[in-house]
Parts: sequence; C-alpha cells; structure tokens
Amino acid sequence: MTHPRGTAANSPAVSAALSGAVDLSGLKARADAARQQGQAPSRPAGDAPPAGAGAAVIDVTEATFQAEVVDRSLETLVVVDLWADWCGPCKQLSPVLERLAAEGNGSWVLAKVDVDANPRISQLFGVQSIPTVVAIAGGQPVDAFSGALPEPQIRQWLTQLLDALRDKLPGIRAAEEAAGGPVEEPEDLRFTEAEEAFDRGDFAAAQAAYQRILDSEPGNELAKAALVQVKFAARASEADPSAVARAEADPDDLDAQLAAADLEVAQQAIENGFARLIAAVRRTSGEDRNRVREHLVSLFDLFDPADERVIKARRDLASALF
Repeated sequence: MTHPRGTAANSPAVSAALSGAVDLSGLKARADAARQQGQAPSRPAGDAPPAGAGAAVIDVTEATFQAEVVDRSLETLVVVDLWADWCGPCKQLSPVLERLAAEGNGSWVLAKVDVDANPRISQLFGVQSIPTVVAIAGGQPVDAFSGALPEPQIRQWLTQLLDALRDKLPGIRAAEEAAGGPVEEPEDLRFTEAEEAFDRGDFAAAQAAYQRILDSEPGNELAKAALVQVKFAARASEADPSAVARAEADPDDLDAQLAAADLEVAQQAIENGFARLIAAVRRTSGEDRNRVREHLVSLFDLFDPADERVIKARRDLASALF
C-alpha cells in the first residue's frame, strides 16, 4: 500500500533500505563468477567507465550491478527501478522515471532492473512487491519508495535527494554546473493541492482535489490510485479503536469486522485484516457476504496486484466463495 504523498516506506524492501541493512556488495562475487563464465563483465572501481556509461538510463543485471550501481553511486546518485514486464504499475512509473532522468542532465542515473531476469537483486532488497524504487549514494541505500507515486511527488523526492547529496557526490554538482546549475522543476499544482490537504488531515479536501483531476483527466492512473488511498485513509481515521476487540468478542458483528480489518491494514497487520474478512465471507451469505466481499476487494485495491499477500488473499477468497 502506498500513501498519496512522500516516500512509501511500507515494504520489507523499503524498510531494509532505509535502515541501512542492505549489503550492496553481496552481488560482487556473483559478478566475478559471471565474468569468468564469459557473461557481461562489471567494471572494477577506479577503471574507466564503459562506452555509454554517461547515459541517464541504463539496464542493470546481476553481473553489472556492482559496477553500474554500487561503484557509480560513489560519484553520483543512482536510482534503482525494480520492475517486471507483467507489472501494470511499473508500466505507469518507469516512463516517468526515464523522462525525469533524461531531464536531469546527468545529475543522477536511473538503473533499471528486471526482477524476473535478476532475482538476486530483488532478494538483496527483500522486495515483495513492485515497483520498488531505491536511491543509492556512496555505495549504500539512502531512501526508497514503493508503488506508482504521482509525478509531482517523485520530482519532489528527487529534488530533496539531490539537494542533500550535492556536496557529498561530485558527479551531481559537476553535472548541474555543466547544465547551468540546478533546474527547478515545475510542480503540478493540482497534485500539490491534494497532497497538502492530505498532509494536514483534510481528507475531504484531498479527495475533492484528486476528483477534480479525474474529472478533467479520467485516464490519470496516478490520481486514481491516490484517490483510493485517500478514501481509505479517511475511512480508517474514523474507525472505532475498539473495533478489533469488538470483532473478536462477536464474530457476527459485521460492522466491527469491517472496521477491525481497516484498522489492521492501516497498522500494517495486512494479512490479519485480509484473513479476518475471508473468515467473515465463510460465515455469511446473501447481502452480508457480498458486503464483506466488496469491502475486502476495496482493500486489495490499495496494493500492487502482484503483492504476494494480495495474491494469496484473492485465492483464499475464491475458495471461500466457491
């Protein structure tokens, strides 16, 4: 599940990256072995970069990860985009990242990793859902987010990273000076309005702002995803804190079951929330069963469809229904 604003530090990949627990040197032995087998070699630190190394967007494999991500990040910011061909949100996010990288004039590099072709890299970050984006600087993860965030939020995220790292990574400052200095990217004020409303807890205003975007751009997938998140945040904020206790005390209290599931999902006890509603589906029938099913499906919409927890819950729901 991703929040409508800011980095979404809500997956094991993101948590590991932000805690500094990821050892990016772990793939070096793998790269060395690949070189011995005649696969694409990685570049040892200090050697001249390969042809095309100055490109804003590069494809990275397990064999080239050490050189193209870890070593390169000693000079400039490297943003790793973990994606897969079957991932719908990835197809929304990747083009945005690629365009922003091209606009960055070399101040940062986008390293694209196909997780299906390079499973050890996704394992390194503990990735459970994609897209996941991790910023690497000085050989270590420094920030991350998951999900297809709106472009204004990604721009803000990148700007904050570049500002923080400009004096630490010579490649950033050199690229910006060559391009005439840092360029302020224009913000989409429609998203800014919605994000500011969300930040101050005015969910109704945030919902209205995202809805206005969709009224003028019905196909804006980022606004659609953000609106789903805002609606859930509003609902969860109003849930009775005693709902879980009430639900445990009376399994037949559907209102308590629904509110308890919202609370559990909001508190990151996601599998518990899913399991609670699947159990309620098994106990109910008719309109009650349909009500629970629709509520559970609305919770699925908060997450990447490829999230293993969603896949398992959908399978369990099908079993409960049929």
